[in-house]
Amino acid sequence: MKCGKPIPDPVEEFCINCKQVDFSFDSGRSLFVHQGDVVNALYLFKFQNHRIFGEIFANVMADFFREQVNRWNIDTVIPIPVHPRKKRKRGFNQTEVLASNLCQKLNLDYAPDILYRIRDTKPQKELSLRQRQQNLNGSFGISRKWQPTDCVLLVDDIYTTGSTIHHVSKILKRIGVRKVYFLTVSIGQYL
Repeated sequence: MKCGKPIPDPVEEFCINCKQVDFSFDSGRSLFVHQGDVVNALYLFKFQNHRIFGEIFANVMADFFREQVNRWNIDTVIPIPVHPRKKRKRGFNQTEVLASNLCQKLNLDYAPDILYRIRDTKPQKELSLRQRQQNLNGSFGISRKWQPTDCVLLVDDIYTTGSTIHHVSKILKRIGVRKVYFLTVSIGQYL
């Protein structure tokens, strides 16, 4: 299972989404299926400035995924950035809070200034898979000061179709990163 999505049929090797797209990332995991209390907690974290959820989620991620992250042999942890306009409006980037706390728990190299948003894209949740991929074209940049490392861990709040992580992984691999993994708080179900 490449992306860590729940698989409806236990005989299947990949979720429906992974069968449709040849993802550029190597593997990833998510803590929860995006439903119920998780949806509410992420909403409070992301839009109501309840940053304590970033620490709580990071603690659980560290406990649950410590061995997996060690096996991946991560060199650098990069949070998925939001556009500066969204960051100003919210007052913070939720994935930076999540990634920073995770790095403290797992003693990993935190690199919040490597990846940045160039374009303020439409919210991905409103778009089809194809529209999501088009929406992301030209939306990310990489700092020219950064020397690519071998293995990168991307941190995001929600994995829906994997378009964002796929897009960023392509960019990172194009500049010399060998392996790209991800961790998210939640993941959509049975796409």
